[in-house]
Amino acid sequence: MVRSSAVSSSWNDPDFKTREDTFVASLTSLAVQRFALTVLSGPQAGNRLESTGERLAIGVHPANDLRLEDARVSRFHVELRVDARGVRVRDLGSRNGVFIDGVRVESGWIEHGSTLRIGKTLIRYELLGGTNRIPLSTSESFGGLYGASPAMRALFAVLERVAPTDTTVLLEGETGTGKEEAAHAIHEASPRREGPFVVLDCSAVPPNLIESELFGHERGAFTGAEGARTGLFEEANGGTLFLDELGELRPDVQPALLRVLEQREVRRVGGTRTISVDVRLVAATNRDLREEVTAGRFREDLFYRLAVVHARLPPLRERIEDLPALADLLLRRMGLDDVAIASVLTPELVKSIALGRWPGNVRELRNYLERCVVLGDVMPVHPVAPAEPSGPSPVDARMTYADARTDALARFERDYAAALLALHDGNVSAAARAAGLARPYLHRLLRRHGLR
Repeated sequence: MVRSSAVSSSWNDPDFKTREDTFVASLTSLAVQRFALTVLSGPQAGNRLESTGERLAIGVHPANDLRLEDARVSRFHVELRVDARGVRVRDLGSRNGVFIDGVRVESGWIEHGSTLRIGKTLIRYELLGGTNRIPLSTSESFGGLYGASPAMRALFAVLERVAPTDTTVLLEGETGTGKEEAAHAIHEASPRREGPFVVLDCSAVPPNLIESELFGHERGAFTGAEGARTGLFEEANGGTLFLDELGELRPDVQPALLRVLEQREVRRVGGTRTISVDVRLVAATNRDLREEVTAGRFREDLFYRLAVVHARLPPLRERIEDLPALADLLLRRMGLDDVAIASVLTPELVKSIALGRWPGNVRELRNYLERCVVLGDVMPVHPVAPAEPSGPSPVDARMTYADARTDALARFERDYAAALLALHDGNVSAAARAAGLARPYLHRLLRRHGLR
């Protein structure tokens, strides 16, 4: 897979960086390794599929690249994804698991000639000669998003093509990767730019009020409904409605959303008449909705309707080469001039941010830079996981017991939440399950400590 250099001492070599930037900017497509899957046994024995891009999904749902008719295979069972280190296999929350050469894995690398068993189906994996080409944008930005890395320019190429249409877009990405920025950029690059851009964070609305928020209500529809209210679909008429954290949408509300997408009309809660709406929908989630479908928490038909165009925003750790320029851009957005930026963005700071895993991604990086600006010093970057303590944690005995305890708890919460999120690749649902926490509580911890 062609990719620019990872973080190294070459950042301090201007001649190397100029050559590297010129090479990366000249790329018009990204080369990824080709591979093939051959079904050795099971209902589709003899079938063969060659990869055409960087991701390939297997399951019984029609949206998969390799569709199987195996009763022990889940709707979305497993994904194979190419990156610089090879091809990674990831279980999409299947019921019966994924086995590489007889070993069950949740995520792992697969080698040429290995076998993949899912349900009663055995599949051989083999590398092929040559590469597939993924188009790259010639631009290093799209709306408020920035990225010169191949990963971001591949995203921009997709968004540039879909923005001028009315196609529904599903944005997936970890917390802080810029999904709302992407949605707004799609709106601004579309023929609907003069219309409204309306946002709803599905995780921030009480479950019993979500239908009223989306579809509106009539007077007396429920206790407290003292007057009629226009819903967000009506407010977004002629423009774009962005539904953030769509994975939080209650199952009993999902059929109503599907109906609106298919019929382009809404009925207010407690109402009898239908109201036509002309709205483009962009949805976002930090979960993998395929896993939610497999688990029965998200409607299969709604996913199919939403994922007309399915775009993934890469986390910062997959585009390390963007960090210096991204930090410069974020500081400029804070209002700093060239002199102030030079005083903040020192070689020490660049090295420091290169060491972080940034589970909160761009949002966490922005918060970190703001602290550096406010405090006038390079703040320590939290590592991937907190180091093993060599002795008692330092405490300030001049503080009251209550204040010291609160301070220590805050440090622990922040370190634990950052490490937990990093361990689970930014998947909040998986992190909450592993930690034994309720997902809303983990969301609050992440917000409290600037990690989302």
